[in-house]
Amino acid sequence: MPAAPNKENNGYEIIIIGGGLAGLTAAIMLSHAGKRILLLEKGVYPSHKVCGEYISNEILPLLKHIGFDPFAHGAMPISRLRISTPSGKNIYPPLGLGGFGLSRYSFDNALSELAIRNGCDILTKRKVTEAVFNDGYFTVRTHTGESFTAALVIGSYGKRDTLDKQLDREFIRERTGYLGVKYHIRTDYPIDEIGLDNFEGGYCGISRVEDDRYNLCYLYRRRHESIYKTIPDIEEHILSKNPVLKKIFSESQFLFDKPEVINDFSFAPKNLIENHILMCGDTAGLITPLCGNGMSMAIHAAKILCDLILKLNISSGGNITAGKRQQLESEYSRLWRENFSTRLFWGRRIQSLFGSAALSEVAIRTLHAFPPVERMLINKTHGLPIEV
Repeated sequence: MPAAPNKENNGYEIIIIGGGLAGLTAAIMLSHAGKRILLLEKGVYPSHKVCGEYISNEILPLLKHIGFDPFAHGAMPISRLRISTPSGKNIYPPLGLGGFGLSRYSFDNALSELAIRNGCDILTKRKVTEAVFNDGYFTVRTHTGESFTAALVIGSYGKRDTLDKQLDREFIRERTGYLGVKYHIRTDYPIDEIGLDNFEGGYCGISRVEDDRYNLCYLYRRRHESIYKTIPDIEEHILSKNPVLKKIFSESQFLFDKPEVINDFSFAPKNLIENHILMCGDTAGLITPLCGNGMSMAIHAAKILCDLILKLNISSGGNITAGKRQQLESEYSRLWRENFSTRLFWGRRIQSLFGSAALSEVAIRTLHAFPPVERMLINKTHGLPIEV
């Protein structure tokens, strides 16, 4: 049986794999409660990530509770929603609670600094290659050859990763064809509006973030038979068929030397627990970008998990009984399903309406003609303000 995790053997009570919004929220909450936490992040802070960078106001009470005010970092309030059909017809459904825009460059960096102030150890440029559970403890290894031990491991490493292959997760074997592309731009666009513009095979979001910038991020599902393979070709020949997008792409100042890109991520259901690793954020389940709120869901899921860990006094002293571990996994699975399974289900259903230009044209116009149905679908993919 391996020795209990302690400082002498690179041991922690909890190791968090991945320092996105879910991982950082967990790091802040658990380290604030006095837990010995190590967060391993394959990238560095600050850095850009492919993300819509729109956050629902449902998460504001929790952010303020953990000591983070997004508006102190330049976040922009967003209260209006615009959706365009592939032909360029705009509709303006209600946005409900509304939200705010803040780049992951600023958001993640600020949260990482808060976690460190709370006592969390963060190691960047550490890609986790293996997380093995044996006799009640985890051994986590990185590509640098380092090895760490912990009683609990939280997986919050994003949409897909090498670790998914090591764990043999079912979705990782699927070639989905999904392509995510993100830019920051300067352009003439309302500062309080998020736009979702549809095109054949995908949709594009635009919203204001800090520093007079707009996030421009699109999702496209590449077909094997398509003659357009490169990003410039896709933008010129597919996205630009929507007049709204053609105007944005032709009249904006693009601020990145090259776009941020991610390939072959999956919206399929995922197992929440893998070999006793507690999955959180996009690692646990990815909501379709058309519905937004992926960032809010990631942060909310971290709160649910941390509340349970603290309530059950899990990992106190670096030791967890099998019964306590089973109770934690069972309760976390139940609460996660209660809070997010309906949102993910309706997100996938809504996305299925936007697979082709003709279908999305009809779907958008039809839904807008029936406001109660339109409001119902928006409500199904959004949550209420989180109680803290």
